[in-house]
Amino acid sequence: MSREQRPAPAADPAVPTARPATPVAVPRRPPRGGPGPMGSMGMPGEKSMDFRGSGRRFLRELRPERVPLVAVLVLGVLSVVLAVIGPKLLGNATNVIFDGVVGRQLPAGVTKEQAIDGLRAQGQDQLADMLAGTGAVPGVGIDFERLRDILLVVVLIYAGSFLFGWLQGRITAGVVQRTVYRLRERVESKLSRLPLSYVDSQPRGELLSRVTNDIDNVAQSLQQTLSALITSVLTVVGVLVMMFWISPLLAVVALVTVPLSVVVAGAIAKRSRPQFIEQWAWTGKLNAHIEEMFTGHALVTVFGRQHEAAQTFEERNEALYQASFKAQFISGIIQPALGFLANLNYLVVAVVGGLRVASGAMSLGDVQAFIQYSRQFTQPITQIASMANLLQSGVASAERVFELLDAPEQSPDPTPATTLDRPVRGRVTFEHVAFRYDPATPLIEDLSLVAEPGATIAIVGPTGAGKTTLVNLLMRFYDVPSGRITLDGVDTRELTRDELRSQMGMVLQDTWLFGGTLAENIAYGVDGATHEQIVAAAQATHVDRFVRTLPDGYGTVVDDEGANVSAGEKQLLTIARAFLADPPILVLDEATSSVDTRTEVLVQQAMNALRAGRTSFVIAHRLSTIRDADTILVMEHGSIVEQGSHDELLAAGGAYARLYESQFAAAVTADE
Repeated sequence: MSREQRPAPAADPAVPTARPATPVAVPRRPPRGGPGPMGSMGMPGEKSMDFRGSGRRFLRELRPERVPLVAVLVLGVLSVVLAVIGPKLLGNATNVIFDGVVGRQLPAGVTKEQAIDGLRAQGQDQLADMLAGTGAVPGVGIDFERLRDILLVVVLIYAGSFLFGWLQGRITAGVVQRTVYRLRERVESKLSRLPLSYVDSQPRGELLSRVTNDIDNVAQSLQQTLSALITSVLTVVGVLVMMFWISPLLAVVALVTVPLSVVVAGAIAKRSRPQFIEQWAWTGKLNAHIEEMFTGHALVTVFGRQHEAAQTFEERNEALYQASFKAQFISGIIQPALGFLANLNYLVVAVVGGLRVASGAMSLGDVQAFIQYSRQFTQPITQIASMANLLQSGVASAERVFELLDAPEQSPDPTPATTLDRPVRGRVTFEHVAFRYDPATPLIEDLSLVAEPGATIAIVGPTGAGKTTLVNLLMRFYDVPSGRITLDGVDTRELTRDELRSQMGMVLQDTWLFGGTLAENIAYGVDGATHEQIVAAAQATHVDRFVRTLPDGYGTVVDDEGANVSAGEKQLLTIARAFLADPPILVLDEATSSVDTRTEVLVQQAMNALRAGRTSFVIAHRLSTIRDADTILVMEHGSIVEQGSHDELLAAGGAYARLYESQFAAAVTADE
């Protein structure tokens, strides 16, 4: 894109064609807490995170999985119920053993009541009370058959709990992955509907971080918390019921620490939440810097800015480290803090339970079961609290993804849309077109022109004159707010963007190759292109001559970062791509800027053949390349100040003549 590109206003979802060049030579310092270019990322002090609102929206993403979630809930209930029954049965097993041990020590032939009366007669009231709370039979030892039956039932119960828990985990994994799959699809679909102005306004690494890292973090957080959270909540409810069933007194004692645990966990989570927001914001910034420095490595090296780039990396890496450390450390305090409270609870329950056994109010097995339940009660509470860091991290990432999903989209295509007659003639008109990037800064005012079918329209002028903007309006990268542009008499706004752009081929000054073979890159715009067609297009644009020098020929794998093709060869490949597409309208934006003089002559010959019978718009700075254009438009300050053929404009001695003379004067000066 030429340098006249202006940033689009926020209210107008404008769509530029390429990302503005980033000043790699002098990396920007990241703002620390104040407003700046990254202000929309939720940094503390810039934009507070709506945790509750984002959390509710996060949960709404699970609505399509209502039926599996019900199954997860049912399986969780069954698993928890069986797991909760287990300690009570084990308590019964302990009672069988304890009763057998006590009964063996009592004389045979007496009843339990007689044994209790004997102990009271001897002044051993405490032992008598404890014996009264057991099911011991004097002279009878451990009932191993009953013990075996109880233990067998316990094993079956725990096996059933495991089976239901396994099924719950399997279904949960499917729920999570399908949810994230849909989220990725929505993000991918959203990217195709975003105006390119949004993409231009975001550092590429930051955008990639939202699409990859943040979505992965959402998946991880959901996977690790969904099933565990359901199970933990159900366990708390089930254990609480069993605790009150066994001993309301001990249950009340155990619940004393719960409010304190909630207060402690809430206070810690509140402090860690901003750190998680900052962590993921700095992750995006660091990724943006790494991507920027990698793609601009040559410029960084040439201008000797390795030290500044490394320093910026260290600053952002240090900021990410500090935010991550604080987030993990603060949230990590939750579990040991709640573990300490759980141990205090265990101590109180053990002491009170021991006193209850001694008084005969409870059996030893019930105390054992209650202690297990107290552990089971505090453990899920601790788990829920420890999951707070995962939930906060996941919601922080989800909000960043939601910000992307909520970004303003380009205006929708008309419904129903007009369809162009076939074949397309290629008559293009601009009728009183006005356009501004900034409402306060005029750019194009009342521009009118007509491009007849098959004509070559060259657009020249100084930087910032509006040349590329004119093409952007033609391609509907921007919508025209005033006036109209027509193709074969049809307003381009009445066409779908796909319909309009399918009639146009474009070769930009900035080349781009996709990961794949050379043949695939040439055939990118044509589905089902044969090898013969690819070779023919390559021969016509002088690509074939260098492709055959490569070991794998047309099967050579390249990408935009590859070093196996030069910048000029990349541009030739993009020209071949447009040649093969064979569109009725061509847009050439400095299409030969990266080729050598000899190759430029050859490419110009190929372009002349390509332009035959097609309407062509050619943006050029080197005026020698557009001498044979049917009409040359000279633009200054968004207006057409001159138009005509090369010879006519030279004879007029106006703006075109001055541009032409300045180029050749520069060439003569350079020779001298």
